[in-house]
Amino acid sequence: MNRNRLPRWVNATIDRIADSPTSPLGRIAARRYGKPVPAAVGTTAFDDRPVRVLIAPVNYSGQAFAWSRALERRSPRISARTMAIEVPGGFDYPSDLLVPIPTYHNDTAWQRDQFAAATTATHVLIEAEEPPFGRLLGRSVAAQAAALGTRGVDVAYLAHGTDVRLPSRHMRDHPWSHYADPEIYAARDEVVAARNIAFLERSGRPVFVSTPDLREDLPTARWLPVAVDVARWERPRTARTPGARLRVAHAPSVSVIKGTHLIRDTLERLQAEGVIELDLIQGVPTAQMPDRFAAADVVIDQLRIGSYGVAACEALASGCIVVGHLSERVRATVREETGLEPPIVEATPDTIEGVLRELAAHDGLDALRATGDTFVRAVHDGRRSAAVLDEAWLHATAPDPHEEDTDASPR
Repeated sequence: MNRNRLPRWVNATIDRIADSPTSPLGRIAARRYGKPVPAAVGTTAFDDRPVRVLIAPVNYSGQAFAWSRALERRSPRISARTMAIEVPGGFDYPSDLLVPIPTYHNDTAWQRDQFAAATTATHVLIEAEEPPFGRLLGRSVAAQAAALGTRGVDVAYLAHGTDVRLPSRHMRDHPWSHYADPEIYAARDEVVAARNIAFLERSGRPVFVSTPDLREDLPTARWLPVAVDVARWERPRTARTPGARLRVAHAPSVSVIKGTHLIRDTLERLQAEGVIELDLIQGVPTAQMPDRFAAADVVIDQLRIGSYGVAACEALASGCIVVGHLSERVRATVREETGLEPPIVEATPDTIEGVLRELAAHDGLDALRATGDTFVRAVHDGRRSAAVLDEAWLHATAPDPHEEDTDASPR
């Protein structure tokens, strides 16, 4: 639904319902999620370890699950679990607890039980400013977080993207911003992002962002790098014959955001000329993506946002050269945080043709592939992500000052 085409009063009504979930209209709207099946889903359970972490409730791109496993690999003191709302027809990402939409929104017994389970955690990371316990306490993230805090749980927040990315700032700083597209309803995103930024800034709690560009909207937040299973994406690769077409893949999850329509004519023309062999990947199950990327020399990520995320890291892990648009501020953030240059070949809709022609003219691309492999292993295999959470928030691997120093010699 393109909300820019709706009358103003319709948009105002939609926003009013979204902003007032406990109002009569909000309660009526919640019924569309369906009736929950009693006792159809359980609650979170932790291993008996000193540090117990819950990440909830969205698990976008499987990142909460990846971070939780990385935390457990980092230290035997940590038990980390994820809880996510189950999205019918969405991508099949694993989570320790998947909660059906009717249960999350309308099962008050489950909401209370999951809250009780969460109070057995030592730390809860709330994602995307979404309430982890559905409509409990008026569906208020602040109220739910405060209730956890009064029970001794250390709460932090993680922003994922649209929830804090200000369209006005993005359009000002990025000439190709997707928010300028008539298919995107930026007015609501502006209100929500501004509200969420204000909430996070006054929360007084640790705040993390999953992509480096979000530091432009939340300058005091810590960058928590996305994590990918490098081994899952590794495949034997067939060397490209010198002079052969450059094998180019593009997998737009949302084409208007990735900029597919801005480069489609260029890609089709280069294919007709015999410069590239194009694989436009759409509607392909996640399990098949490693094989599709393994058949490509180059993956075009996105050309509008000015950053990079999970898809680019998966392509790097598969041995592809990634082409995309990164703002200089994003590149600077990555350099400052990691000491490494992000190995994404810069391109915009204006320059993509020249970039692909130059790559196609290379007889060998192994050096670029090696740089990408080094980068994704150093920054995005989960170790750095776990270290950021631990050092900035959990302190799970810090020495215990109450432990006796057994190595100390008599003085």
